[in-house]
Amino acid sequence: MSSKKRTSKKQSTGSAESRQTVAQGLLRDLGGSVYTDLDEGRFPSLTLASRSVRNIVYDKKLQQFILGATTVKKSSGNIKHIRPFTQLIWLAYFAKKLVDEKRTSTLRDVFYSAQAFNVEFQDQAESDELITDLEVLMQMAREGMNIYPEERSAIFGNMTIEYTVPGYEGKTADLSANPDGVMIGPALTTAEFRDTDAELVLAIEKGGLFTRFIEERVHQKYKAILINTAGQPPRSTRFLIRRLNQELGLPVGILCDADPWGAHIAMVIKSGSANAAHLRELTTPNSKWLGVYASDIQKYKLPSDKLTEVDIKRLYELKSDPRYTEKMWHDELETFLKYKRKSEQEAFARYGLSYIVDTYLPEKLEMMKSS
Repeated sequence: MSSKKRTSKKQSTGSAESRQTVAQGLLRDLGGSVYTDLDEGRFPSLTLASRSVRNIVYDKKLQQFILGATTVKKSSGNIKHIRPFTQLIWLAYFAKKLVDEKRTSTLRDVFYSAQAFNVEFQDQAESDELITDLEVLMQMAREGMNIYPEERSAIFGNMTIEYTVPGYEGKTADLSANPDGVMIGPALTTAEFRDTDAELVLAIEKGGLFTRFIEERVHQKYKAILINTAGQPPRSTRFLIRRLNQELGLPVGILCDADPWGAHIAMVIKSGSANAAHLRELTTPNSKWLGVYASDIQKYKLPSDKLTEVDIKRLYELKSDPRYTEKMWHDELETFLKYKRKSEQEAFARYGLSYIVDTYLPEKLEMMKSS
């Protein structure tokens, strides 16, 4: 492979400053609309796209779920709406405060911060739901408003990034400097890509294989940026994967366990989820699921376990999902149901610890090039 260096081909869509400016404007406009209603003697109200199941549709062109045309209205003039309306306005206020002060907050922090303002949420699930409503209203991901989940994913590879978050502007970091990888948090998600010789991205479901790939120098052998998704990847990780693909033109390969849950992790990276149907910046449509496939269990004679009733139920759910109609996905789901077996990435260790790197991965990367 060549050693050509890459830098971002276009201005980053992920810089902290640009996202903050957009968020400030949107939140300011929201507040302004409430004041205008009050000044003109109207009960303030908010209209946003419905997130009901009936309003979630699959867009073949975008290759993801989107929200349809149905809307819902939350009005302070309706006694049933007063509580969610005021909660939503407070969340907008809190988000505006975060971006103005250049601070970040976790979803958990938001839940507890509400109590200091005597804003009541039954539990964090309720506050998380209202934050999603705020995303729909603003047409912006919560990360753009400086609200993040707990960090758990990591990245490793030959790449230099430049931070854009306050206090660290201009400072650089080498993503291969830490043998455990670098946690994917707000600062890394919004960093600029400055220098890399990488030619692809490998998103890996489990930390064990992520560590194995680092030890086996996969980032050098195959010029790969390695990402540990830690199971279902957090949205900030999916956003970063999309940036690497779009800004650097790096193809993305996904490695998961051979079970219905692993297949769905790959699909979420590729086509998003129904829960995030209101967002467009979390998918990487041209990414490739590399395995581990159901058919790989037979091909490589991998140690396997019997599918549970829950696994089988999940497979039928996936079969009814319009995202899985492509022949390769359809065939693998059918193979799962035919043999009723599942396996893990670690199962390749039966042939030696380096087998998955020296034999399986090259075969999958060749398949990725030809597809």
